[in-house]
Amino acid sequence: MIQKILKNAFRQLGVDIRMHTATSTPTAQIVTALKHFEIDLILDVGANTGQFSSEVRREGYEGNIVSFEPLSEAYDSLRKNSQADGKWIIHPRCAIGDCNGESEINIAGNSASSSLLPMLDSHLSVAPHTAYVGKELVPIRTLDIVVPDYVAKFKNPFLKIDTQGFEWQVLNGAQNVLPKMRGVLIELSLLPLYEGQRLWLDIIDRLESEGFVLWALQQGFIDPHNARTLQMDGIFFRHGDLDR
Repeated sequence: MIQKILKNAFRQLGVDIRMHTATSTPTAQIVTALKHFEIDLILDVGANTGQFSSEVRREGYEGNIVSFEPLSEAYDSLRKNSQADGKWIIHPRCAIGDCNGESEINIAGNSASSSLLPMLDSHLSVAPHTAYVGKELVPIRTLDIVVPDYVAKFKNPFLKIDTQGFEWQVLNGAQNVLPKMRGVLIELSLLPLYEGQRLWLDIIDRLESEGFVLWALQQGFIDPHNARTLQMDGIFFRHGDLDR
């Protein structure tokens, strides 16, 4: 009774008090899975300003994080946001892909939708504020080049990929390190949003062929005009780990 009175009182103040469980929020679900599989390192590819890493920290992930971000402005914010966290490393600024060199990245109006690929009208019509506003020359590296020294120090690394249509190229550049990953979180597009991107079934098939099993799907980008799901996040773990 007292609990109900307190919840109602807080609700009148605009605060919703809820039980914290694995289903409380999408991030809570991720962190519960990370703890279950004893993940001790997250490779945060496409970190932007550190939103994902900050969220998993708030939900209780206590392991190590290494973030990768190509945009100079977002990278500066990322470094500031990580300063107080001794287990959060920011790798030197670069994009992650399937080659080592330089490439031009398209800067979106909302930063987070920036991509190495051209944006399609299917994306712009739903979110016009994400239109490209400029370009920037960035270093590009493969995970096979930049990750081995990080991964060597940990038992159960986890790969998160948020690269706006460039997921396939990131996987192409991770052929040596992907077998070392215990799990993967990756964007899955249900229809093309960026020119040349691979869609959800291709990525699921590829990860399953690498020994991963789809563990969970989380709702992502939705068309506000008709409620169609355009993009989801897929969480995968190693097939051999599922009985843990």
